[in-house]
Amino acid sequence: MTLATDLLHTLQGTPAGLTLSELLEQHPDVVRRTAQRWLARLIEAEQVAAEGNGRARRYRVVAVMAQPADGGDGFPPWIPLSADSRDILAYVDQPLAARRPVGYQREFLEAYEPNRTWYLPAPLRRQLRRMGETGQGAAPAGTYGRAILSRLLIDLSWASSHLEGNTYSRLDTVELIEHGQAAQGKAALETQMILNHKSAIELLVENADTVGFNRFTLLNLHSALAENLLPNPADEGRVRQHAVEIGKSVYRPLSAPQQIDELLDQLLEKASRIADPFEQSFFVMVHLPYLQPFADINKRTSRLAANLPLFRANLCPLTFIGVPEQAYSRAVIGLYELTRVELLRDLYVWAYERSTQEYLALRQTLAEPDPLRLAWRGLIRTSIREVVTQVEADPLLLVRRQVEREVPTAEREAVQALIVEELRRLHEGVLARYGLRPSEFAAWRAAQERR
Repeated sequence: MTLATDLLHTLQGTPAGLTLSELLEQHPDVVRRTAQRWLARLIEAEQVAAEGNGRARRYRVVAVMAQPADGGDGFPPWIPLSADSRDILAYVDQPLAARRPVGYQREFLEAYEPNRTWYLPAPLRRQLRRMGETGQGAAPAGTYGRAILSRLLIDLSWASSHLEGNTYSRLDTVELIEHGQAAQGKAALETQMILNHKSAIELLVENADTVGFNRFTLLNLHSALAENLLPNPADEGRVRQHAVEIGKSVYRPLSAPQQIDELLDQLLEKASRIADPFEQSFFVMVHLPYLQPFADINKRTSRLAANLPLFRANLCPLTFIGVPEQAYSRAVIGLYELTRVELLRDLYVWAYERSTQEYLALRQTLAEPDPLRLAWRGLIRTSIREVVTQVEADPLLLVRRQVEREVPTAEREAVQALIVEELRRLHEGVLARYGLRPSEFAAWRAAQERR
């Protein structure tokens, strides 16, 4: 249970309200300023009212959490919502029979003009920029993402999978990603989902300086996320060829492949022209799920694609840690059925603030990137791939030849030492960085053991 929920439950048990001191007496482990911050959020969310001033100020519950029609959990009160978002929430919480069936609205996408239409107003974009700044804006694209990759693989893989109902704990995810140890009692599908996230994140981070919003990137991103999870493997990385239905929604996506193809090209063309990284990020979080270009795994694809502009700009990532599934699904349903972005936008802003808080301490302890490794990153990757795929060749000889062809004499010894160090540390968890398959690595390692 979160602190906000604890505070709300305590206040619900005292209809007359409590002062801050009285509330802290019941929560002695809570820091006063932390309690004040969460109370402010509950007030903004219109779940709690404050009466009086100074030490006599009392807090009391003014509304209980709204209950959706399906009987699930209410929208979390600690996520601040605008009046427009509450309007959307009131609509999607009606029974399915009370909501009007709708299809894909082409004008929703067609009306959007990059750098003239804004889903995120300028003050909000500035706020997000301040929250996500890492101090590495001038560094090559992907520098910050590579620096935090080990932590990012765990956080984003776990949180995004959790939004799909995956029951892996964060500790389970650490064991799987860092040690290759699948959790006991979990379905193979859940393990595969986590591993697919890992591969997809590596694909984006390691290629942040070259990938963009185009078909090649999007189809390969989907393929990485969908591997071994779809009934028809041919649907991995392929634009949808058949109709789909959306659970718990009256939205009916397009079913004609030709139309989906056409609109996907239009979507990607518009996304690629958006200059602001946060607007670009939010745009793909809106329009990829709405179009449903793939047979399945559309929302997962959109969540990772939404991070690409942040990786490229060396901003903090959007990990979705702490985002409740019922909040995310209802925000997306509001988008599907009303083509309104306010609820998803409020959730995006809250989730990004939460993500940046998670990475604030980590940001302060990051070492500066090795300039030599950064300068020769492409050669290091190419050399390691060549060594591993040429199983019978002498690794040191291959490395020496590569370095002599590409590197000035003064830096050859240091670059060669870097490549050899990378080879010695090579393991299954970093193969995607070099475009290698586990089977290629296993064959190479077996050949080295025979020498």
